[in-house]
Amino acid sequence: MTLTAQANIVLNLLSFYFICKEKRVKMSFNSIVSSPRGSLSPQKVLELANVYLENAFNTTDPDIALVLCHDTEVTLSQAKKAVKHDKNQTVTEGIAIAYIGLGKLLESSGHVRGAEASFKKAEKLG
Repeated sequence: MTLTAQANIVLNLLSFYFICKEKRVKMSFNSIVSSPRGSLSPQKVLELANVYLENAFNTTDPDIALVLCHDTEVTLSQAKKAVKHDKNQTVTEGIAIAYIGLGKLLESSGHVRGAEASFKKAEKLG
């Protein structure tokens, strides 16, 4: 077999591999559904926010930490909305504490504006 024929076989195999890989990626992303946070109680939503926050504190990858901080913020925002209807002081205090933790993490990561916003949200909650 000539070198050109071998190169063509390798190219065909690589093309086939990338086509299959692309289809698998598309198929797996098509099956992702939105997060069912809305069905959680305010206490569970706060617990989820604290899981995100704890993982953000523990990761050594700053990009992952920032994504987890965003997930924390989104979840805390949802917890705030839920607690307005529920009027649970314990959960409200937990949300404020989580916002302080988020602010400290953002501040230590150099995201001063985000930290200030988190501290203000904690202050508004009491």
